[in-house]
Amino acid sequence: MRLKRSRVALAFGETLKLARRRRGLSQEQLAAVCNIDRTYPSLLERGQRTPSLSVLLDLAAALHVPPERLVVETAALIEDS
Repeated sequence: MRLKRSRVALAFGETLKLARRRRGLSQEQLAAVCNIDRTYPSLLERGQRTPSLSVLLDLAAALHVPPERLVVETAALIEDS
């Protein structure tokens, strides 16, 4: 089954938002740790962008979670919808 990019982006955004909040970081703090533009986490969380693999790895490191956790949680959200 081929997924629409927008569905994946929205699910990843929700996963990222939950992980960021669990870690107690603001979007700006997350951006600073990952050395990305301060507006990029907001775009990701709203499903308007999808991260490159290198950004995904940086986000996972900043959130102190294995990168595969972000992927698995995103896939679970897609399956539940």
